[in-house]
Order: sequence, then C-alpha cells, then structure tokens
Amino acid sequence: MSAGHPSEPDAAVNAANNVGRDGYRLPQPKNSAGRNLPVAIASGIALGALVVAGLAVPYVWYPLIAVAMGLATYEVWSRLRENGYGLNLPVLVIGGQAMIWLSWPFGVTGLISAFALSAVASVVARLFHNGRTVPPTNWLRDIGISLFVLVWIPMCGAFAGMLSQLTYQDVPWWSFVLTFMLCVIASDVGGYAAGVFFGSHPMVPAISPKKSWEGFAGSVVFAALVGMLSVLFLLDLRDPMHYVLGLSLGAGLALCATVGDLVESQFKRDLKIKDMSAMIPGHGGLMDRLDGMLPAAMLTWIVMTAVAAL
Repeated sequence: MSAGHPSEPDAAVNAANNVGRDGYRLPQPKNSAGRNLPVAIASGIALGALVVAGLAVPYVWYPLIAVAMGLATYEVWSRLRENGYGLNLPVLVIGGQAMIWLSWPFGVTGLISAFALSAVASVVARLFHNGRTVPPTNWLRDIGISLFVLVWIPMCGAFAGMLSQLTYQDVPWWSFVLTFMLCVIASDVGGYAAGVFFGSHPMVPAISPKKSWEGFAGSVVFAALVGMLSVLFLLDLRDPMHYVLGLSLGAGLALCATVGDLVESQFKRDLKIKDMSAMIPGHGGLMDRLDGMLPAAMLTWIVMTAVAAL
C-alpha cells in the first residue's frame, strides 16, 4: 500500500465522515436540495432543447413563447379556480395571445393596445360571470387577479418575444435572448449552490423560508459574472463601459429572477399549494420554471433598448 493513502476500512470511515483522501474535511451541504435531481436534469435538458430549437430555427421563437404563455395562463387559472376565484379563461388566453402576437408586427404599441382591450374585456366578462340575473361576487378581487395574470404572464412573455426584434450594431437577435437566459440560469445555479452549502440567514422567511441571503449573494455574483462574459463574447461589446453594462445587467437580472421567485412563492402560499402543477417532471409547473425568466426578459428588453437608443 502506498504511503499517504488510507486503507479500505479507513476510506470507508473517511467517506462516512465526509473526509477526502488527503485527510481534509470536505464541505457538507447545510440544506437539502429538495428535488429529484436526475428527473429534474432530464426535464431541464428537454426544455433546453426546445429553447435551442426556438433560437436556431427562424420564426419559431414567437410561436414557442405563445404556446408557453398559453399553457402558463391555463396552469395559473386552474389553480385559482380550484381555490374559488372566478376568472374568465377565454378572455385571459385570447387576450394574452393577442398581446404576444400583436407585439411582433407592432412592438410595444401592439402589446399595450392588446393589454388595454384585454383588461376591459376582463372587467365586462367578470360582471356577467354568473349570468344576467345573479349579481357578481368578489368582483373587485377577481378583476384585480385577472389584471395581475395578464401582466405577470403574457405581458412579460411578449417582452421575451420582442427580444427577437432588438437591433444593436451587428448583434444577432438570438444573442440577446441567450444572454438573458444564461444570466437567469446562472442566478438559479449560483443561488442554489450557495444556499445549499452556506445558507444560514433567511432572506424573506415570511414568503420563502428556504431563500437565504447567502443564496441571494451567490445569485448576484454568478449572474453578474455571466452577464459580463455574455456581453463581451455573445454581444461582442468590448468597450470599457460594456464591462459595467454586463456586470450591471447580470446583477439586475439576478434581482429580477429573485423577485419573480418571491412573487410566485407568495402566490402559492396564498393558495396553499407546493407546485403550480406537475406539468414538468422534477420541476413542478411551468410557472415554477418561468417565474424568474419572465420579469428578467422584460428588464433585458428595457435595458438593451435604452442602450441602443443612447
């Protein structure tokens, strides 16, 4: 047996005590991962393949966004209906699809026009939810939730679609989409790893007990780093100020992703549910995966549109 290497019994003891072959103690997770990782990874790969197809094949991105937002709207409506809320599904789905598709030829003008019409239609439809002879109940509550759903899902989704129309120097549109997605993924990975291994100080225990300040710091740092690398190599922007742009964009998207996660956590807490659905094995519902992506897409469009204008 060579010197410096433990015997087989010693190796078993070391493994049980989480000690490496060199005798140093390995870091131990402080918190449970809380998911079936093999299933989650397989589902994540499948979702990634869909996104790659949307980026690689012309004219697929908008239909992909439209289908995803339609499914997400139905998912949220289903959970709300199960908890006694009275929202008009056809208005939400048709109005949401109009917001997305009209943003393709008409940009923000088409999006806002469709949202205004959808909001009015929601108000009127909810008035007659129980027919002409039965007065509506919880009318103000349900109108507020209807407008929230329209903003939360199809409006933010439309901004994700409009990323395909961004023009800045010679940067291809898919680079903007990939930049925002990589930053959000980096935020999730950084927050997940830092939270599992180092999370000790709850960030917002009243809303999301498992989210820690250490995890949030990991999200911001990792997303900022990926944001800077994406701006440099994906967007091919190499001026000194672009380093600041990349770091700021990544950090901002980490903040958006965190806020989006908190919003969905509170939504589920109000409804007393764990996942939005079982639509994606290992991940839960579609909105459980899109909660951080949607506001991040909106911020990316706003920031890059401002950069292009300046």
